[in-house]
Amino acid sequence: MWRFIGAALALILAFSAPAVQADDLTGSTRFLCSAVQATECFVGGDCGIDLPWNLNIPQFIEVDLDAKMLSTTAASGQSRTTPIEYFESEDGVISLQGFENGRGFTFVIVQETGQLTVAIATRGKAVIVFGACTPLASTAGSGS
Repeated sequence: MWRFIGAALALILAFSAPAVQADDLTGSTRFLCSAVQATECFVGGDCGIDLPWNLNIPQFIEVDLDAKMLSTTAASGQSRTTPIEYFESEDGVISLQGFENGRGFTFVIVQETGQLTVAIATRGKAVIVFGACTPLASTAGSGS
């Protein structure tokens, strides 16, 4: 009987939990991406899951497709920027790539949902980051 009550309670909680809504990036050229989870792997197979900021990954990254630039937010106090060397948008998926300080990176962003997957590779180590993106207001014509 307890098994039935536990299963019924789990089912009720699953259906009563609010659905996670992601943002549609279609048509946006500027967006804010947030890192949620990171997995770090080394040659030999040792891997571990950690919070992105524990691995020196900024929690928020501004993506500007027009300027072909990735940058940390002003509030982070880090003032980090990285050029986007390659940009492609195909079948609702945005792909960004670049190379800086001995690290290659690829961002894959699903336009319809804002779902983010990032791969960063360097000698003997790779980091995979999962997160989400939301559109940023355009600064064009703002007069600032």
